[in-house]
Amino acid sequence: MKRFLIVGGGKGGTALLRTLSEMDRVAVMGVVDVNDQAPAIRLAREKGIPTGTDVTPFLRERPDVILEVTGDPAVYDRLCRLTEQGTLVISGAVANLMLQLIEEKETWFEAWRSRQRELDAILNSTHDGMIAVNKQGKITLFNRAAERLMKMSMSDVMGKPVTETIPNTRLDYVLKTGKRELNRQQTLPDGTRIVTNRVPVTDRNGNVIGAVAVFRDITEVASLSQQVTNLESMKSLLQAIIDSSDDAISVVDAQGIGILINPAYTRLTGLKPEEVIGKPADTDISEGESMHMKVLKTRQPVRGVPMKVGPHRKDVVVNVAPIIVDGELKGSVGILHDMSEIQKLNQELERARRIIRTLEAKYTFDDIIGRSEAFTYAVEQARQAAKTRATVLLRGESGTGKELFAHAIHNDSDRKYHQFVRVNCAAISESLLESELFGYVEGAFTGARRGGKKGLFEEASGGTIFLDEIGELAPNIQAKLLRVLQEKEVLRVGGTKPIPVDVRVIAATNVDLEKAIREKRFREDLYYRLNVLPIHIPPLRQRKEDLPDLALHVIKRFNLEYGRNVETIDPRALQALQSYSWPGNVRELENVLGRAMINMGYHERTMRLEHLPPLEAKSRAVFPDMENGTEGETLQEVLARVEKETILRTYRQCGGNKTETARRLGISVRNLYYKLERYQLDSDPEMDM
Repeated sequence: MKRFLIVGGGKGGTALLRTLSEMDRVAVMGVVDVNDQAPAIRLAREKGIPTGTDVTPFLRERPDVILEVTGDPAVYDRLCRLTEQGTLVISGAVANLMLQLIEEKETWFEAWRSRQRELDAILNSTHDGMIAVNKQGKITLFNRAAERLMKMSMSDVMGKPVTETIPNTRLDYVLKTGKRELNRQQTLPDGTRIVTNRVPVTDRNGNVIGAVAVFRDITEVASLSQQVTNLESMKSLLQAIIDSSDDAISVVDAQGIGILINPAYTRLTGLKPEEVIGKPADTDISEGESMHMKVLKTRQPVRGVPMKVGPHRKDVVVNVAPIIVDGELKGSVGILHDMSEIQKLNQELERARRIIRTLEAKYTFDDIIGRSEAFTYAVEQARQAAKTRATVLLRGESGTGKELFAHAIHNDSDRKYHQFVRVNCAAISESLLESELFGYVEGAFTGARRGGKKGLFEEASGGTIFLDEIGELAPNIQAKLLRVLQEKEVLRVGGTKPIPVDVRVIAATNVDLEKAIREKRFREDLYYRLNVLPIHIPPLRQRKEDLPDLALHVIKRFNLEYGRNVETIDPRALQALQSYSWPGNVRELENVLGRAMINMGYHERTMRLEHLPPLEAKSRAVFPDMENGTEGETLQEVLARVEKETILRTYRQCGGNKTETARRLGISVRNLYYKLERYQLDSDPEMDM
């Protein structure tokens, strides 16, 4: 054990101290510097190594080597004079050279370690399993593919004799003989088939110093080989499939010459193969142009083209698509559908729509989250309403969950096994809404379906119809709806015979119906028919005690959608949520929490304040002029003023384009017309062109 004394506590002394303290055969007996706060002095204290400001006491202990790293030649000369025979004094220049060599060694070792990591990554990323042993037959390499195929862990086999841990590797035989074993098939205990190559590892003199086995699962390769073998039979099978298809198929080559038809084509058109194959594509057409030739010319598919084919002028609908292989047009394939079959499919589709409607009420009272007094009262009212057949009117701001209540009422009623039909009265144009709600008879208008069509009230007979945004109904439809509620019967558009219906009506609105009645926009008699069981759903700002439970419920749902695992909300974030007024209610809460979750890392479990978007800035953006109101205004007057100013500003930005204005405001065009008329904005002089 060599004892070293370091004189100089600067950068060089610190580097030498760190290096020497890691060596097994070296002991640092002390560090000396005139500055007792030098970096090497502090490091030595941390390591429990003696320190001092005077070298004399350490010289008495006769160190084997003195490293002078002060950089002062006078210090080196003094040390040479004071030391006795047997002690080596190394100057600062030599010490610096030692430091450079040490740094180069560390750089080399780091490069070697990096190369080793790269090699490990390559070995572990390959699909082939690898096992290596040294001269003693002990395992030195066992990559991840080997772990997967052998069903063993690397930690259980590394450094152990291969003959004791992994049977039948034959690496011991390769070590002994030095002979290669190539492309040997073997079956593992779990039935996996592998092919393996075993080769010896030799030194420069040709001596065997180890052995390596490289093997892979050939189960997939054997399967692929079987598939290649069966290509010819698959071709025959494909032809059999085409021939057995009930769809009429016609194929032409790139020049438009028929090359294939199936029996279904012959049955549909009456044309035999010899009348089509080898003939131009338009041979089978009785009326209309050849879609094959059109597709060959444009290289674009066509869908749903009606035409007449064959000697019997059969009515068909044709779909044709190009056949492109490696970017080269090889021909086109057409599918012909009998119109009678399509009519049958339309009937099946209508039946499927009716079945789907019975499944659309997907929420129950268990999905309604809230424990506040006002909200609990609304839920209790809804539960009571579900036990009756009376008409329910859901009142509340946009985004409060009126549709959720409608679903729950239906699912808690004795009509839950019947249809639940949803209608957004503001999303359907006035010209279509009447026929959608009440149906129409054949010939009622241009384009009317043959045989007429049931309306949504008839579809919902026996179940529930949910009329959302009821306040947006046009006056003439209000009158017809009143008749349905009073007489329990509908009159189709263009019809004269009333049709009885048994429908439970749930309506919803965020419009002030009482004010709409005063402004002659809503019928008073219809209001009384709808307002039998009114349920007021409080806005989120009036039930902020529900925010923690509601936010966690939304987060759990978003966890599934976004693939996250958020579990809690930080108290500061929750306080920010509870301090916000939520003009958009639960819908806005969902938007904010969704954006916050996107801002979170995939492994974060707690939603914090910094994840949330700036809520106050958002509030000011929505209501920029709230602070400029007139003192003494009522809430209704403030909301009306802000609404008017927002509509006017957007209307001017869109240059008087009502469709674009409605889109930006997120309301229907019909609703925009009402508001423009209400606030007398349609006569804005800046809109005159």
